[in-house]
Amino acid sequence: MATIAEPDGGPATTGGGSVYRTRGLTKVYGSGAGAVHALRGVDLDAREGEMIVLLGPSGSGKSTLLNILGGLDRASGGHAWFHDRDLVGCDDDALTEYRRRSVGFVFQFYNLIASLTARENVSLITEIAEKPLDPAEALALVGLEKRLDHFPSQLSGGEQQRVAIARAIAKQPAVLLCDEPTGALDSQTGRMVLAAIDEVNRRLGTTTFVITHNAVIADMADEVLLFGDGQIVGTRRNAVRKAPAELSW
Repeated sequence: MATIAEPDGGPATTGGGSVYRTRGLTKVYGSGAGAVHALRGVDLDAREGEMIVLLGPSGSGKSTLLNILGGLDRASGGHAWFHDRDLVGCDDDALTEYRRRSVGFVFQFYNLIASLTARENVSLITEIAEKPLDPAEALALVGLEKRLDHFPSQLSGGEQQRVAIARAIAKQPAVLLCDEPTGALDSQTGRMVLAAIDEVNRRLGTTTFVITHNAVIADMADEVLLFGDGQIVGTRRNAVRKAPAELSW
């Protein structure tokens, strides 16, 4: 089991296969009477290589937590370790390097460049990565080997989201952070996108977080974190992970 530094102590030591650990993590927007407490002392341990679903209503703190873990936002207090690095203490340059090397992001909206093909959109990442997948290989991993040279306007919503997933994993990140990746999709297309995320997790061993408010999606996880009012209010581990094709909503 990992040993955790006290709140005023030095860096934590790793162990037990943890990729992320947080202790007393808080995030406050604003000040005084109008302050919004987005996170209220979150403690979690995320195991390397697992699929973790963050489940809860809008405004419960899921995206705020993922943004802090991904280095897109800063905590107000507490600790968030990626292996032996406390992200809360990193300066801007260190966070930029961490995001570039270690984190892939998938959002609800695809953010593809319309004038570039699927292959070229993925190549934007591989050109700056240290040990990238070939763009064609990344696209094949999400089932788009026959759509390499199509532009976003020639792709369905689900296909565009799978290009976004291929782009995120082409640099072979340690973690893949997905914020409502099926939020803009119908259930059939959503299952195809989840199947791509599941394949990446199983084939590459990428620790994967998926934010959703859809309880059905939790059945594909190793671990489910239940959020409410800025806190983790419950957890559960699934004895068996369901395949995305088995999900129905």
